[in-house]
Amino acid sequence: MIDTIPQVKQPEIFQTMSSMEHEQLVFCQDQATGLRAIIAIHNTVLGPAMGGTRMWNYSNEAEAIKDALRLSRGMTLKNAIAGLNIGGGKAVIIGDAKKLKNEALMRRFGKFVNSLNGKYWTAEDVNMTARDMEYIRMETPFVTGIPQSMGGSGDPSPVTAYGVYMGMKAAAKKAYGSDRLTGKKIIIQGAGNVGTYLIERLVAENAEVFVSDIFEEKIAKVTSKFAAVKVMHAEDIIDADMDIYAPCALGATLNETTIPRLKCAIVAGGANNQLDVEDQDAEALKKRGIIYAPDFLINAGGITNVFAEQQGNYNKERVMEQTGRIYDVCLEVLNYADNNDVTTHRAAVQLAMDRINAIGKIKISY
Repeated sequence: MIDTIPQVKQPEIFQTMSSMEHEQLVFCQDQATGLRAIIAIHNTVLGPAMGGTRMWNYSNEAEAIKDALRLSRGMTLKNAIAGLNIGGGKAVIIGDAKKLKNEALMRRFGKFVNSLNGKYWTAEDVNMTARDMEYIRMETPFVTGIPQSMGGSGDPSPVTAYGVYMGMKAAAKKAYGSDRLTGKKIIIQGAGNVGTYLIERLVAENAEVFVSDIFEEKIAKVTSKFAAVKVMHAEDIIDADMDIYAPCALGATLNETTIPRLKCAIVAGGANNQLDVEDQDAEALKKRGIIYAPDFLINAGGITNVFAEQQGNYNKERVMEQTGRIYDVCLEVLNYADNNDVTTHRAAVQLAMDRINAIGKIKISY
């Protein structure tokens, strides 16, 4: 017990939440397990918020808050444009997953999720597994992506990768007149689950695939599985000659420093929040003639998968069919952007917001 309350500098959290139109920001702390987590609920017009939990060793708390706010807003747009009756939310756990993550921590986090009584549903994201979702499920029913042995849909990464692949092919159709990726030089930044499943599809289509990751063990796993894949150093990616750049790690790799150096026709990847400053960076890509397949549009396969699980009567064939529609929606967005002289990011946001606004007029609450 402390005798006096320490003076804490108040960040402009409410102002930031208001500017990004968030509904709720929940801070979770547990000394026994070392848990420090943030749950951000952006918008629940279409239904309760849904979005994965990621664990990352953020350099400071402000960085974690920013990530939670940006990711949850992205989930609102993603869920809306994917045609799902679900709102946008996201959770981040602060810390090194290799050192801190265990059953006790995940179950304590599950208790915090449960305290929201269904306003937020969680799932897997960076540094999370189906096993972690199983631990969370011990404390709350408001979790998806649980193992198939428990009646869940399991790892959503293959479906996310399929959506990215379909979005990439749509962008190729726009850029080259054909959606064939055979012979195209494609650089994958990030050899995690989504990146690896995407590589599998690209190798099967005889694309020329390069991969980069900050973790050597992930690189080794990919290259041992796919002999044709070549390794590229992280610092060489942005300046490399390529047809397609696929960011599949963390966000903000498209910014005022990197965009002028890109040598590609298309950016299409699985990472969230690829644009550092959304409108500014989208406009910079447009001016350079680089087709940007909006991240929240083409990486919506994973949330489509876990939403189907949440709804009950999970059907994998139906989920893949829904995810395959990303191809048509992506082409619609790219053509709309051309016809209206706006960025592809702005076109995708408009499509998502049109649906939210239309439903919001007739749906008061979930």
